Amino acid sequence: MAMPLRQSIKVATYLAEQKLRKRDKFPLIVELEPLFACNLKCEGCGKIQHPAGVLKQRMPVAQAVGAVLESGAPMVSIAGGEPLMHPQIDEIVRQLVAKRKYVFLCTNAMLLRKKMDMFTPSPYFAFAVHIDGLRERHDESVAKEGVFDEAVAAIKEAKRRGFRVTTNSTFFNTDTPQTIIEVLNFLNDDLKVDEMMISPAYAYEKAPDQEHFLGVEQTRELFKKAFAGGNRKKWRLNHSPLFLDFLEGRVDFPCTAWAIPNYSLFGWQRPCYLMSDGYVPTYRELIEKTDWDKYGRGKDPRCANCMAHCGYEPTAVLATMGSLKESLRAMRETVSGNRE
Repeated sequence: MAMPLRQSIKVATYLAEQKLRKRDKFPLIVELEPLFACNLKCEGCGKIQHPAGVLKQRMPVAQAVGAVLESGAPMVSIAGGEPLMHPQIDEIVRQLVAKRKYVFLCTNAMLLRKKMDMFTPSPYFAFAVHIDGLRERHDESVAKEGVFDEAVAAIKEAKRRGFRVTTNSTFFNTDTPQTIIEVLNFLNDDLKVDEMMISPAYAYEKAPDQEHFLGVEQTRELFKKAFAGGNRKKWRLNHSPLFLDFLEGRVDFPCTAWAIPNYSLFGWQRPCYLMSDGYVPTYRELIEKTDWDKYGRGKDPRCANCMAHCGYEPTAVLATMGSLKESLRAMRETVSGNRE
């Protein structure tokens, strides 16, 4: 796990505080969506299916920052839509960083080189660029040629300017162990991004492409083969070792969607950003008035094939913190990743 040591310590301290306060549900990272508009039409995403009036809306800075502070989470993932289309995205980031929240700005990078001057490098801030494969595979997934090359150029420029750069890759049943190995090798060895996040695609109900989502057994077989030969240890993956074990099918976990809550223009989304069972105005209401026990594989048919990080990475993190053996294992990988 390539999470910076400072961030690892802050998250570990935060988790210890929740345990001391005997809280059984709390946020690890908030998924903040200050807009739904995007400049691409990715096949596996349905955010831009919202009505035109909704796509024109932009969340006010005070509302965005206030929601994160209300939750108390130590980390924020700013998504959308395309966050760089928000005219005040730099101010949202600046205020969150000033509060010492770890901020990941998720972007397809089409606007990144144009907007980079709006941001300042900080250990609390990183660009998270979405890369689903090498050139042909990635451009196909976003339905536009040239996006991969622009993303690569933006990553190189951001690294040159001293920004932390992470990537997020979603894999479908059209992927093979070799395509996963090729793109992660490229990101890790050629672009030398700081860390990489991976996830099997979830069957998002509004996505235009409904034919290429992975099932559980497909996911396990795919990652078991991709991780073979020591690749897991070589790649700077931004995941706990137990979550990677989970992807391979070595362990299984229940979903803890409450640990990565979603806040958007509509409010706090039940139960997670991949499913929409209504919205509530406050984080407290989300936690206290959502029937969390009815979600997850074996409970809700919509969850049957889900192995997405938003539901299962938090479970893996909590399991890690509850085991001295797994905590030491994660610590060794963190220290090893920071030495590279």
